[in-house]
Amino acid sequence: MRGTYGGSVTPRYQLVPAAYVVLRRDPDEILLQLRQNTGFRDGFWATAAAGHVEKGESVLAAAVREAREELGVEITPGDLQPVTAMHRTEATGDPIDERVDFFFTCRRWTGTPRLLETAKAADLGWFPLDALPDPVVPHERAVFESLRAGGPPAITTHGF
Repeated sequence: MRGTYGGSVTPRYQLVPAAYVVLRRDPDEILLQLRQNTGFRDGFWATAAAGHVEKGESVLAAAVREAREELGVEITPGDLQPVTAMHRTEATGDPIDERVDFFFTCRRWTGTPRLLETAKAADLGWFPLDALPDPVVPHERAVFESLRAGGPPAITTHGF
């Protein structure tokens, strides 16, 4: 396989991008959902609005869409504050295991967040950053703990 830059490209890696929208309210609480029936970290608390970027979609458009689909709230791209881009792996050796997650915070939205995907989430709740529920999806917990401490670096890694 030849890349557009003229070099060869190895088809063994598939990079999966995802958008995470961490809704925040004062005094420094975040909205989390309890995962169920997804096949990944079921029984763990996770960012309330998150999902894969679809073909032809920007990460900002994906973040707006996920907030609407999962929580019924409307946000604008201008209200998304970039937090970190995380390159992560579960270290399974599977080529599709390579992930890049784009985390945003958002303090302004229209509508009341509510649980819309009840087949994938069992509960929804606001939690202070200094009193997170247990368990939280590990790579997301790392971001939340960094938020509490003042914010993570622009680029982070997890699982390497």
